[in-house]
Amino acid sequence: MSFKNLKIALLSGASSIHTVRWANGLSSDGHEVHVITQQPIVDPFDSAVKVHLFPFRGAFGYFTMVPAVRRLLRKIKPDIVNAHYASGYGTTARLVDYHPWVLSVWGSDVYDFPHKSPLHRWLVKKNLRAADQVASTSYCMADETRSLTPELADIAITPFGVDLNAYAGLKPEVAEQKPKLVIGTVKTMKPKYGVDTLVEAYALLLKSLKAKPELNTPDLELRLVGGGEQTAELQALAQRFGVAESVNFVGRVPHTEVPQELAKLDIYVALSRLDSESFGVAIIEAGAAGRPVVVSDAGGLPEVTVEGKTGFVVPREDPQAAADALKKLVLDAELRHRMGVAGQLHVAKHYSWDACIETMLGVYDKTVSHSTANSQR
Repeated sequence: MSFKNLKIALLSGASSIHTVRWANGLSSDGHEVHVITQQPIVDPFDSAVKVHLFPFRGAFGYFTMVPAVRRLLRKIKPDIVNAHYASGYGTTARLVDYHPWVLSVWGSDVYDFPHKSPLHRWLVKKNLRAADQVASTSYCMADETRSLTPELADIAITPFGVDLNAYAGLKPEVAEQKPKLVIGTVKTMKPKYGVDTLVEAYALLLKSLKAKPELNTPDLELRLVGGGEQTAELQALAQRFGVAESVNFVGRVPHTEVPQELAKLDIYVALSRLDSESFGVAIIEAGAAGRPVVVSDAGGLPEVTVEGKTGFVVPREDPQAAADALKKLVLDAELRHRMGVAGQLHVAKHYSWDACIETMLGVYDKTVSHSTANSQR
């Protein structure tokens, strides 16, 4: 489906790679994209994307930037405004009162923020009700949003996509056992992502394999890619479990290097413990790389994993269940290969970036058409 060229204003954090990918994807499709933000740029935007960085910072910045954003929108005259995050930029968009506008919820803005106090809950609900359309990256997060505002029956599902070109050279591992396998994750080292559960599962896996030397298993390495506040604690945990020698803490890498990091893994693991893991971007990236996955049943992770076909879904905070799933993959090269192939096909069919951009444009088109029809009545 083709859409007319739109002028789109994204109210969103420029420091987020997801903002960059939406902006660049929409721009590459031929639309004029403006990013309005209070966060500095980290990853580069395409040259055609116009970034408007305002000097207002922090929670109060979403309020104090309103007059300046209102003036800018009057000057730009976008066809549609898309505010990303129901709390911060959702507040700005509601107060600016430029229509039509779409409010995209991301995760903690509906899972965590509303539960801080009655005032926080009131603010998010007011923002959600003010939008012409609400969008969510996953069905589970749409359900959480409806728990706040049950009257919002029509919440559009607009998943994040993967640039398949970045993974074009990556193929699933061949169906032959290797002398060494690398298990790993690419995540910020924070408690909510359950990396501690992964370290414990890895220790249990090694213990189980060591107890059966007749299996002649390959050497194993646990590769943890990402910086964060929990790094020192996780390093100490690996020492305590006696697996530190084979656990490699890589640190943070730029998002552009994620495909290369995934290429170094044989099995990808994500054991988040909170439902605020609203969409499994890392899982579809691993799938694009042809890697089988082991994920927890938290949030949107099961939505992007086909149980038993592209990977295994295990109960959250259950290191033994994770270790058992990993053992199946470690011992069976054919299973790893089969799941890797299935993962690539699944991502190509459902989560290519082109498909996700088209889905978002469909939401924009519907919202603009509905707004135009209402204004002509």
